Amino acid sequence: MQAWGTVVVTLMLIVATVDAKIYERCDLAMKLEKAGLNGFQGYSIGDWLCIAHYESGFDTAFMNHNPDGSSDYGIFQLNSAWWCDNGVTPTKNLCHMECRDLLNRHILDDILCIKKVVSSQNGMNAWGSWIQYCYGHDLSEWLKGCNMNAKPDMERMTS
Repeated sequence: MQAWGTVVVTLMLIVATVDAKIYERCDLAMKLEKAGLNGFQGYSIGDWLCIAHYESGFDTAFMNHNPDGSSDYGIFQLNSAWWCDNGVTPTKNLCHMECRDLLNRHILDDILCIKKVVSSQNGMNAWGSWIQYCYGHDLSEWLKGCNMNAKPDMERMTS
């Protein structure tokens, strides 16, 4: 029965990736700003771009299988044990969504979910890549050349 469930999930993921997108940095920055992420919980668009780059290379169809049996989905690599339901991994499903919905070009549902993640106790620390590559670094480079209102939070970077 487990093998049949895996086949069904795999087929659903193949269908979902047909509508995938690899975002250009500035296009993603503008979409995140429009969705209200600049300053959300004290984090800048630079923080979000840095995470998306190191987690998925801005690829909405990116998927990663973890040693614990869970999987990470989408541009922000949301984990199936905590944030979404992939039909295979036991899950808390705190975003009340199917993981396959994180694999398409329509990232509003991803954004609603990452708002829950960053509002949780761990904040951006939920992403190991943020701790390793983004925290305490100059994130202004992520917005260079993007024609938008968002500016890096210099006070938070230097404190």
